Amino acid sequence: MSNTLIIERHPVRIIVLKKHFHQEFVEKYAANPDAWTECKHFEVGQEFEVTGEAPWKMPEGFCGWAWADIQKLVYGMARGGQAVFVTCCTDGYRPVVFKLERGG
Repeated sequence: MSNTLIIERHPVRIIVLKKHFHQEFVEKYAANPDAWTECKHFEVGQEFEVTGEAPWKMPEGFCGWAWADIQKLVYGMARGGQAVFVTCCTDGYRPVVFKLERGG
């Protein structure tokens, strides 16, 4: 019997599904509400790929704040977790919704 631990390594695709902008919250709670716009970091349909060998590494061009919000999900999927998941960043004024897909 072998004591070898086999770790699954799957790529994970991140797809931008939707961008929201909560104008009513910005007007009511944000300092300088006229300066706020929807997230300019992502475009709907934009895709990023995370390798199964380095699922902790943020994809080039990805928002650091959004990565902090989703990186644990990406890591879990890369190691054999759920095949598809929809999540979002935690910016309450302008959240971005992502679809995560585990590859083969």
